[in-house]
Amino acid sequence: MAATVLMAAGPGNWERYNAPLRAALAEAGVAADLVQEAAPEAVDYIVYAPSAPLQNFTPYSRCKAVLSLWAGVERIVGNATLTQPLCRMVDPALTEGMVEWVTGHALRHHLGLDRYIVNPGKVWDPACPPLARERQVAMLGIGALGAAAARALQALNFRVCGWSRSPREVQGIPCHHGQDGLRAALEGADIIVTLLPKTPETENFLNAETLGWCKPGAVILNPGRGALIDDVALLAALDAGRIGHATLDVFRVEPLPQDHPYWTHPRVTVTPHIAADTRPATSARVIAENIRRGQAGEPFLHQVDRARGY
Repeated sequence: MAATVLMAAGPGNWERYNAPLRAALAEAGVAADLVQEAAPEAVDYIVYAPSAPLQNFTPYSRCKAVLSLWAGVERIVGNATLTQPLCRMVDPALTEGMVEWVTGHALRHHLGLDRYIVNPGKVWDPACPPLARERQVAMLGIGALGAAAARALQALNFRVCGWSRSPREVQGIPCHHGQDGLRAALEGADIIVTLLPKTPETENFLNAETLGWCKPGAVILNPGRGALIDDVALLAALDAGRIGHATLDVFRVEPLPQDHPYWTHPRVTVTPHIAADTRPATSARVIAENIRRGQAGEPFLHQVDRARGY
């Protein structure tokens, strides 16, 4: 019997995902009806994004899993009506995009490319940058995305350490944890990358105190979550020269308001939430595999731990 798969992913995603998801289901050998509307009691799986009108999951009594198209689940994990298994998106192409964004901006700051690209005074400055092996990178958040970005930077000879709230082992990457470990990671880092999930514990994670632990002139790259950073504290640290530059891809309010000081600050680069996107061709295969697993009674991939929030 074919599974009924409800696409409840907000405006525009039906057009983006309809063909790729049907192809991925066929490739996985899964018999499924992909629909935009269905009686709740007939739905077996929900492909979901928080921008969808569907907010009450209670009527979906037969649903085996809610399969998120987003890597972050902070806008859904606290929904009290959602009692079904929730799986976040871990898309190989999303990971590739994140790795490319992180390495590109790390190299930009490491090589000091801005002084050549923006040089209205035509200054001849032959100062040679250090080698990558002389730079320390702190990867705050060493999950799937953080570990992939850390390995890519390590392959370019950067010295990379990871940090997580609780102890974690990543082969080949020294990892810190806890408050003491965070201070050690920040104090030694020339480049700080934030790839933590948004949880109550990580709200304003980089604040006046923790920014004060940073090495003077350190660069911050934030492709993770806007709420990880206390904006007022970061602007103060930039103005004081404690932080050399911040390249930010995510914000508390998006699009970033036109009057936000990040737009005009000389030590801030704004990118419009482009570091990593879910791509239909590859993410459809992840969704299809989880539906195959659900139909076969196998464990789901990337199931969210409700207690931890990710």
